[in-house]
Parts: sequence; C-alpha cells; structure tokens
Amino acid sequence: MATSFKTRGTEQSAGSSPGEKRGTKASKRKSSGQYDSIKKFEGRQYTGMQVGRSHHWNYDQGDWKETKITPDLWEISYAVTKRRKGHAPEGSGVPEGTEYHWYILSHQNAKKLNANEYSTEMHGLKFKLAHKRADKEKWNLSGTTQRKHLIAFLKDMIEQLEKQPIPLEFEYGGKKYKGEGVPVPDTCEEDICYQLDVELNDQALGMIRYAKHGWKMDGVEPELVEAIGDEILAFYE
Repeated sequence: MATSFKTRGTEQSAGSSPGEKRGTKASKRKSSGQYDSIKKFEGRQYTGMQVGRSHHWNYDQGDWKETKITPDLWEISYAVTKRRKGHAPEGSGVPEGTEYHWYILSHQNAKKLNANEYSTEMHGLKFKLAHKRADKEKWNLSGTTQRKHLIAFLKDMIEQLEKQPIPLEFEYGGKKYKGEGVPVPDTCEEDICYQLDVELNDQALGMIRYAKHGWKMDGVEPELVEAIGDEILAFYE
C-alpha cells in the first residue's frame, strides 16, 4: 500500500510556534501557559508536556536493591535523585511538590565487566497511573482506578505482543541482521505504526520512533537506525 508517514503529536496550542527561539523572555512567559493549555492527541484532550517532545535527565548515584523470588523473577527497588540536563525555562512545568505514579515496562541489558561491575542500560515505556498536585492531599485517581488503568494498559501490551510483529531482515556494515519490531499500542494510525520495540539478532535494542526528521533511536548509531527504518517503511509499502 502507499505509505505516507507524518509527524505525530505536533498539534500546537494557540499562539505557540514550533520555530520560536528558546530562552527569550517571550518564550519564558509563554512556557507555563503552554504546559497547562489543553492539547489534543488521537481525539483525546490532555495537558502537560506536548506529545513528541523529550526530557533528558542525569541520575545521581542511586540505590538499587534486588531479591530473587523465583528462578526467573526478581523483586527490585530503586531510589535516586534525577537532575535535568540543562535548565528548565523560568516558570515552566508543574509546581514543586507535585508527585507522579508511573508504571515502568522496560528491558534491562546488563553485561558483566569484572567481579564487581556490570554495564547496564534500560529502555522501554513508562505509563502514568496518577498524579498528586502540590496543593492537594489526595491523588487524582483512587488506588482501585489506578489498578484498572494498569490492567487495561497491560492488556493492550499483551494484545499487541500476540499480533504478528513486523519482520526485520537486512545487511548493514557487512553484518546480517534479523529480528522484529513490535508496534507500541496507541501509536498506530490507519494501519501504520510510528513507534516500535526493536529486537535484532536476539537482542533487545530499544524503541524506534518516527519523528519530524525521520526515524530516531536512543543509543543506536544513526546509520543503523536508518537501515531499521527503511525496513519498516518497506513493510508498509
């Protein structure tokens, strides 16, 4: 079929401009209003950061604990302070004291370097279950409602995983690659999916997403990302 990819999640709130220069006084004055303004995505209304934009954080030395509870299942806990890379525009974002409850569904790739060290990286999805405003005592959703939303999210993920994934097979840099891309629920329009969880040669590589200037992946060299994206495009043609 004919394929026409478009950039998703770029609807602008009134008065905003994609080309507006950051750091100006005008943009600082608008930033808070843009964050709280009503936006639309797939027919749904929302507020907050616009779909398609990104944050970049640095994590302090964290405290990770894990306990093995079955041969393949571990309980984990992790506590750390994360710090924005760069600085937030003055007056942007939510007030101090705001809290969020996320559910994270992620791959973790770890490689033993020596007796006491592992390299480790994580990539996946985080799903917002609830938030608590700085001036409120209660979360915006009850624990029961949060659980129902989590069940719905996991059911969507299972349904997508059970579908036939997009096959990926190509050669790049003298090496053969074979794997698959599993579309992320709610990122598909008219049978075209804009974000996929990629596995190549039995290794999870992370999420590939279609952005304004083509396919993007974190931590993967751009030429390989382009080769993966070309395979996805070929599938939809």
